[in-house]
Amino acid sequence: MEALTHAEPAPDLRDRLEDLFQRYHKQVFHAAHRVTGNAMDAEDALQTVFMRLLRRDRGPELSEDLSSYLHRAAVNAALDIVRSKKGTGTTPLDQHPAMVADPPGGGAERRVADREIRDRVRGALARMNSSTAEAFALRYFEGYGNHEIAEMLGTTRSTVGVMLHRARHRIKNEIRDLQETHHGQD
Repeated sequence: MEALTHAEPAPDLRDRLEDLFQRYHKQVFHAAHRVTGNAMDAEDALQTVFMRLLRRDRGPELSEDLSSYLHRAAVNAALDIVRSKKGTGTTPLDQHPAMVADPPGGGAERRVADREIRDRVRGALARMNSSTAEAFALRYFEGYGNHEIAEMLGTTRSTVGVMLHRARHRIKNEIRDLQETHHGQD
């Protein structure tokens, strides 16, 4: 009987969730897209966030922090998606399909290199602990300050600073390794 309750929420809960979806779906999608880097994964994160709300025993509390909660939920769902894909690997540059009508100045190579860097950043985030990855995403993808992140994560600004320092160090190493790999292929 309880499974039926979760499968079919009460009409007032459905109405509240529909209202929340209408008001916040763009915010959730954009937050997830900045972390995942593609629309399909951002849509999956959006669906995950609202399905989790639907499955709760009671409806979401409508409070001042709802926007912040949904934003964090979007970032976490997006990080989960990035983590689930981390084992899929990337295409080496020398195996990447040729681009048609390359602009002068190595435009195609630059786009491929930029994509590889973004993939490396996302891969590094996938290997970080959840708090550090979330802090990095909130700071560098979402533009929140350390004080705001500390409030969102329930920690101190100095702890956020340490997490961000470690995340930047790890990502710099990922990018350095990528550059060394490409210089070795020249």
